[in-house]
Amino acid sequence: MTNQSLFTTNDGTTLYFKDWGDRAGAVVVLCHGWPLSSDSWESQMLFLAENGYRVIAHDRRGHGRSSQPWHGNEMDTYADDLAQLLEHLGVRDISIFGFSTGGGEVARYIGRHGTKRVKRAGLISAVPPLMLKTAANPSGLPIAVFDGIRSGQLADRSQLYRDIPAGPFYGYNRPGAKPSQGIIDAWWLQGMMGGHRNTFECIKAFSETDFTEDLKKFDVPTLILHGDDDQIVPIGAAALESTKLVRDNTLVIYEGAPHGLTDTHKERFNADLLAFLRR
Repeated sequence: MTNQSLFTTNDGTTLYFKDWGDRAGAVVVLCHGWPLSSDSWESQMLFLAENGYRVIAHDRRGHGRSSQPWHGNEMDTYADDLAQLLEHLGVRDISIFGFSTGGGEVARYIGRHGTKRVKRAGLISAVPPLMLKTAANPSGLPIAVFDGIRSGQLADRSQLYRDIPAGPFYGYNRPGAKPSQGIIDAWWLQGMMGGHRNTFECIKAFSETDFTEDLKKFDVPTLILHGDDDQIVPIGAAALESTKLVRDNTLVIYEGAPHGLTDTHKERFNADLLAFLRR
């Protein structure tokens, strides 16, 4: 790790980030899911960097190799951290994509900081507009689902972080699925690198934050891509609702794909990502 890979925010939180590829290339920024790190984007980072792009991904506060502050484990601060990092790097005309919780981070970033640095955006298996079931969001998931994740984390975080990727995250619980122990182990490792409190509080952040007003502020071409067999972030309450709020969107649905399609369908996804970037 070098000093070039570390940035300190205004509240003293140290963020680890990767900056791969040609510094003269068009900039792509990638925001990761819970409870993972920028490592979860490594297939896309390598592919895009080899295609001439400058690719930046950071570990969200409390995740991966970033520091583990006691406070700020919510979407407003995640978005402000991202804004500070992008300002520090001086990048503009970026294409910014968020996977799962990272999609919420991208939405809140645009909601709070606008698109002055943004050329295009993407929501990949993303949590917006709202995961939680409410009277106004009847297609969301009951609070009991997220309480169950919290209980599992408090009871045995390490086991929870094995069970999620071994089951619904990658669709490995479906008939005929062929689980990759390597992918499961990588998910577990990334999760366990994060802080216990940070990843615990992030459950509330990704499940209960309403991004409706943020999505209405999107004014750049936006890729909305989701699998229709996503057991973690069901497509009906997520991508299909987001298309009603984001003005200039391209919806791509992967039939039969699980939540973690950036791994299970990485060749197809990488090709679709590159095509969107080249528009």
